[in-house]
Amino acid sequence: MSQAVAEPTDEVAEAPVAGTRGRLPLPVAAALAVAGGLLTLLAFPPTYWWPTAPLGVAALTFAVYGQRPRVGALLGLLYGVAFFPVLLFWVRVVGYDAWAVLSLIEALYLAGMGALLAVAVRLPYWPAWTACLWVGQEFVRGRFPLGGFSWGRLAFAAADSPYTQLAAVGGAVTVTFAVALTGGLVVWSVRYFLSGSVRPGMVAAAGAVAVTLVGLVVPQPAATGKSMTVAVIQGNVPRVGLNFLGQREAVLRNHAAATHELADDIDAGKVPRPDFVVWPENASDVNPFADPGARKIIEDAVADVGAPVLVGTLVETDDGKDLENTGIVWDPEEGPGDRYVKQHLVPFGEYVPFRPIMTKLVGRLDQIPRDMRPGTSPKPVSIGGYQVGDVMCFDVAFDDAVQKSMAGAGLLTVQTNNATYGGTLQLEQQFAVSRLRAVEYGRPVAVAATSGISGVIEPDGEVRAKTGQFTRAVLVERLPVVTEQTLAQRLGPWPERLFVLVGLGAVGAAVYLRRRRVQGT
Repeated sequence: MSQAVAEPTDEVAEAPVAGTRGRLPLPVAAALAVAGGLLTLLAFPPTYWWPTAPLGVAALTFAVYGQRPRVGALLGLLYGVAFFPVLLFWVRVVGYDAWAVLSLIEALYLAGMGALLAVAVRLPYWPAWTACLWVGQEFVRGRFPLGGFSWGRLAFAAADSPYTQLAAVGGAVTVTFAVALTGGLVVWSVRYFLSGSVRPGMVAAAGAVAVTLVGLVVPQPAATGKSMTVAVIQGNVPRVGLNFLGQREAVLRNHAAATHELADDIDAGKVPRPDFVVWPENASDVNPFADPGARKIIEDAVADVGAPVLVGTLVETDDGKDLENTGIVWDPEEGPGDRYVKQHLVPFGEYVPFRPIMTKLVGRLDQIPRDMRPGTSPKPVSIGGYQVGDVMCFDVAFDDAVQKSMAGAGLLTVQTNNATYGGTLQLEQQFAVSRLRAVEYGRPVAVAATSGISGVIEPDGEVRAKTGQFTRAVLVERLPVVTEQTLAQRLGPWPERLFVLVGLGAVGAAVYLRRRRVQGT
C-alpha cells in the first residue's frame, strides 16, 4: 500500500487569517485600505515620517490579499481617495473643481493597481512582483493623460530616509521599488507569524529590514576637489495669487534689484563673485527680445554682478503663435546664449488642451490667452565655464526631463515659480523632489524660486541653505564639482522599464496559472 506525500502549498505557507484563503471581510479591508492611504500621506511633507510609507503599502497589500480583482480595485480606489485629496489640497487655489477632478483621476490609477495586486499576490515570492506593480502604476500615472502627473510617488517621500541613497543606483524608481518591497515583506512576515510559521516569518522580517537599510552602504560619487560658486536669487513677487503675473515688470525689477544688491556685497568683499547666478522661472515674464526696457533691466543687472545669469523668461516661438517658458544664459559680455525650454507643461495652467471645447465649458480658461509650447531637445546649458542641467518647476518630478538635461552636467538647477501656491505644502513637496534628484545624480542642486522656497542642496541630498517664503533673498554657496556618474545616470530609463515588464509578466503568469488550475491541467 503506497502512501502519498503531501507537497507544501501556498495555503500552508500563507495560512488564512480571516475568511476564505486569508481574505479579510470587506469592511475591515476597506478600513485598512483607507488607513494605508493616510499612513502613506504622513511620509510626505510636512510630517516627513518616512516609515509610514512602507507601512501604508503594507496596509493596502494586506487588504487586497485573497480578494477578487474587482474588490482589489475598490480597495485601491479607497487608498487613493484617502491619499491624493490631502496630498494635492494645494491645487484648490486654482479651483476646488480642479482639485477634486485631479484627485479622483490620480486615485483611479491606484484602483487599477489594486486589481493587479489582488492577482499578483497569488504567486510565490509575491512581494517582489507587487513592488514592480507600484513602479508600473507610477510609470503610467506619470505619462497619461496629457503627459501625466508624477506627484505623490513613493520615492518622493524618502528624501530623509535610509532608502534615499538607492536613488543613485537606479533612480527614483529604485526607491519606489524598495519602499514597496519593504511593505510587501512586512505583510509576508505577518502572515507567516499568524499562521504559526515562525522561522519563515523571521526571514521575511529580516528581508524587510535589509531592504530598508541597504541604501546606507551605497557610495556617492567622489568630488574632484574643485569647486564652483553659485548665487541663487529670490526676488519675491509683489502679491500672492493667480493674478500676480499681472505685475510682470515689478517681478523683473525685484530680481534685478536683488542682483544689484549682490553686486554691492561682492564689491564690499562680503561674498565672493559667483561663477554664475540663477534667477527663477518667470523672473521676467516680459519678453526681453520684444521689450527693450526689459532687456535693459536684465543687461544692467548682469553687467553689475559681472557673471553670467540664467534668466527665467517667456519668449515667443519662431512662428510667433505660442510662447516658450525658457531659461536663457545671459553673459555680461556676449549677451544671450544657451537656453533651456520647459518640457513638461502644466495642462490648463500653461496651455489649454482641446482649447475650442474647454474654453466654452470652463470660462476662466480664457485667462490663458496663449498656449506655451514644450521644449523638444533638452541638453545642458553652458554657463560660467560649466555644463549645467536645467529644469523648470513641474519638470523636476519627471525622470525623463531630468535625465536628458543632466547628460554630462555637473550641477542641476531648478528654476521654479510657486508664488501661486505660496503658503501651501506644494513648495515643500517639490523641494523634497529636488533633494532626491541631488542623490540620484550625485550632483549639487540649486533651486531658484520667485518667492520661495529657494535653496542649495548637497550631492548627498543634505540642504546647505534654504530661504523662507515671500521674502527677498540671495544665497551664495561654494559647491563641489563632481564628474563621476552615478549608476542611475548610466542606466537611465532601463531600471524602470525592467520593473514594469517584470510586473506585467507576473500578472500574466498569475492569470495563466489560475486558468490552468481551473481547467485542471
